[in-house]
Amino acid sequence: MIAHINHHKNHITALASILIISGFIFGFVGNGELKDIALISATILASIPIFIKAIQALRMKAFSIDLLVSIAVLGALYIGEYTESSIVTFLFLFGDYLEMRTLEKTRSSLRELVDMAPQEATVLRADGKTEIIPVEDVVEGDRVVIHPGGKIPVDGKIMTGKASINEAAITGESVPASKAINDKVFSGTILDNGYIEMIAERVGDDTTFAKIIELVEEAQESKSKAEKFLDKFANIYTPAVVVLAIIVYLFTKDLHLAITFLVIACPGALVIGAPVSNVAGIGNGAKNGVLIKGGEIMDKFSEVDTLVFDKTGTLTKGKPEVTDIHVFNKADKDTLLGLVAKAETISEHHLGQTIVKAAQDRDMDLASMELSDGEAIKGNGIKAVVNNRKIVAGNRKLMKNENISLSSATEHYAVNREKAGNSAIFIAVDGKIDGIISIADQIRDDAKRALTQMRENGIKKIVMLTGDNKHTAEAVATELGLDEFHAELLPEDKVEYVKKLKESGHIVAMAGDGINDAPAIATADIGLAMGEGGTDISMETADVVLMADKLMQFSHAYSLAKATTKNMKQNIFIAVGVVAILLTGVLMGSVHLASGMFIHEASVLIVILNAMRLIRFNRKNMQPVKEPAAVPLKA
Repeated sequence: MIAHINHHKNHITALASILIISGFIFGFVGNGELKDIALISATILASIPIFIKAIQALRMKAFSIDLLVSIAVLGALYIGEYTESSIVTFLFLFGDYLEMRTLEKTRSSLRELVDMAPQEATVLRADGKTEIIPVEDVVEGDRVVIHPGGKIPVDGKIMTGKASINEAAITGESVPASKAINDKVFSGTILDNGYIEMIAERVGDDTTFAKIIELVEEAQESKSKAEKFLDKFANIYTPAVVVLAIIVYLFTKDLHLAITFLVIACPGALVIGAPVSNVAGIGNGAKNGVLIKGGEIMDKFSEVDTLVFDKTGTLTKGKPEVTDIHVFNKADKDTLLGLVAKAETISEHHLGQTIVKAAQDRDMDLASMELSDGEAIKGNGIKAVVNNRKIVAGNRKLMKNENISLSSATEHYAVNREKAGNSAIFIAVDGKIDGIISIADQIRDDAKRALTQMRENGIKKIVMLTGDNKHTAEAVATELGLDEFHAELLPEDKVEYVKKLKESGHIVAMAGDGINDAPAIATADIGLAMGEGGTDISMETADVVLMADKLMQFSHAYSLAKATTKNMKQNIFIAVGVVAILLTGVLMGSVHLASGMFIHEASVLIVILNAMRLIRFNRKNMQPVKEPAAVPLKA
């Protein structure tokens, strides 16, 4: 019964409005009796959903706005103010309707994401025939076919073909990305042109797109500090209003004034103002490829004054290339590269994977090599036995720990490569240095612009922490104008540095690639991960995830957090200000029940419309601009 009434609340509101108009018409033609019948009928009809919610709140031992309105309506009926009782109930229901409609708009980003979810998949079977099946029936290992204009139904890897893919649903980036064999593709993205066949690797709720929707839903339900405070405040404020209304009556003996005071003091705009800002801000982030995990994180993010960055994959593109292979002791370059590449297959680090790729580009048969006793040493390198030869590849610390000495010629060559902006990887075979592999990366195109914007928005200090050598780190720090840099750090060293910054009073945001930097990301006040399509660890560890790996998204997220917090404060100020003015007007006799209720509901709508501005926030700054050429670290 209750659900049925709530389902037809809009119809009840419309019917109440017709009865009120009819009552006014009867009054205009001089039929007072029919006027009262129409207005009382409108009051009773519109009161039903209000009374139901008030009773439900009482059962939960809560004083709700519906309870205040119910008391006021009963009082108005008692003193024969049928016009005001009917208008108050109608305005309350109509205000509720407007709130629902406008709140729905603030959730439009999430709804658009849900609408983008693919429903069907075309699967290639073993007999060579294709079958269209519901997307939830796709299993790992299925070969999925996508034609031009089709949505990619699951996460996976391209096996055949190439295509231009619109990844806006995942990254917020409107420019299509070119994809070819072995490239990763994600559920919810759209194939603009081309043709691909892919192997399903993540299906159902495990896809990146499904996780994004889940995270945004959870974030929009998560409350900010302001919301939590207002919830507690409303629980005290609402019963206090009842007490104050009674006091007003005891002093004035004017029941009409007390009832008016009761209705006008309803904290509707105050209660709705913070949540709607929170929802709109998080929705804006999701639409622009930024996942901010809740209102409390939005609050904290807006207070950040210090940024800490990892280098590789964060300030740089994370797509380094082998620029030189230098050998000692008459070692063979291809043999050395093959041995190291096989050893590096156990590593997830950018530099290790770069060496593997370099070997694959030379068509080396790594599968035929025998790998045993492999160990990846975080922040230093790897140790392994390949084809019965002991391989140690990494930095100076690893060589020292393994008691492998560096000659002056080796050290001289390495330093020169590092000063030129390369990472020098020392390669030891059976206990002696046989070569140095030089790897260079590029600074991200948008790094300078993003860091400049964040400084303008209130960031006071920018620091880079890296496991790379000090010469390469200095080259990046100088190019980007960073305040500090610290090189040759282990993951635990980064954690300690972040702790020291926090202890000295800084509010710290740490940005990293979500793998080696996970401990430091978790330690910072705000952990931010460069998502790379949404890796599991980045989504789980970080408070903020950048789905397109663009630092301009970081700048957008920071300014959005500040704007959302400011918007919440504006809404609270509007709500409190309107209630204060109305209550003053009530006590002075210049504001009456119906007009006060109208202004009250208008204030609710104003705070919602104010919050909705966040949906379009900073859209101009997020548009792609012509960037200067990428800044390479000299090879």
